[in-house]
Amino acid sequence: MAEPLVPGERPVEPPASSQSLSKALDHLRPFNLGPANPTPAQRGADEATTVYTTHATDADPQNGSAQESAHNGTQSTNANADEVIPPLPVVIEHIHARVQEFLAESHPPDSLLASVQRSTRTSLEVVASAVAQYKLSGLSLSYNGGKDCLVLLILFLAGLHPYASHAESTSKIPAIYALPPDPFPEVEDFVVSSAQAYHLSITKYTTEPPHTTLRSSFEDYLALHPGVRAIFVGTRRTDPHGAKLTHFDRTDGGWPDFMRIHPVIDWNYAEIWAFIRHLGLEYCRLYDMGYTSLGGTSDTLPNPRLKMQDEQKDGEGGYLPAYKLMQDLEERLGRN
Repeated sequence: MAEPLVPGERPVEPPASSQSLSKALDHLRPFNLGPANPTPAQRGADEATTVYTTHATDADPQNGSAQESAHNGTQSTNANADEVIPPLPVVIEHIHARVQEFLAESHPPDSLLASVQRSTRTSLEVVASAVAQYKLSGLSLSYNGGKDCLVLLILFLAGLHPYASHAESTSKIPAIYALPPDPFPEVEDFVVSSAQAYHLSITKYTTEPPHTTLRSSFEDYLALHPGVRAIFVGTRRTDPHGAKLTHFDRTDGGWPDFMRIHPVIDWNYAEIWAFIRHLGLEYCRLYDMGYTSLGGTSDTLPNPRLKMQDEQKDGEGGYLPAYKLMQDLEERLGRN
């Protein structure tokens, strides 16, 4: 691996294009956007170009993951003749169609999926209100590859369907990725592949208090993107500092001024997983290993509530997948 060019910047080895593209396409298959028979327009579009900027700060470690797509720049992954990632408007159209298909399903009023349908409709109303107020050009996402951010991302893209014509000129959705100094390689890999599939232009920050914090990361991000006036955040009610939040909250004093938008604030843990699994979404594989809340490698362990009992073990022990957890308040038991 090459040495960093500037202190604090991460060395980068872009993944092989065929492997990267295959992982990205996996995210799109639930929306009937597989590799078969792309149209000439899709082949000629901005084929799977993912902008992935690593921002340098004094606190960024030099031994970071090699999963990023570029070093302070862009990396284009050009698909072959049979496999391409469709342009953003096509992705939006198919995600919207799949979500509407789910909303049209019939489920008992007191069932979990009926509850997910109600929460989905509310979240889509929040997205529509945000786009009407701030326009697509004034919006960004806070995205870390976790389950809540994944649901937020799908709902956001589904909600952009009435504005797909604007997405044609945008081509990328701006996003900020603030990660701990010791990220899981699996999370890094998932962020890269999902960003490629869903056309995210990610600016990446490493937070390592007191040198760099979430606050300083957002300050720098907004300085780099002065047109951003509101940021979608995947916070839920049971998350730290989430108890009193609403769908729209301005930042607190001392923070850079922007509107925080929380479409999934009132979703519970079971609803998040029901949405992901019912739609067949790709998610970070750590969740299948018993992790229920993802931080850094030094403060995140599999959830003890999911540790298999003797009668469940298959000779090797282990943990049940995250979606087997039932109680919201047990979600962060694997976090120190």
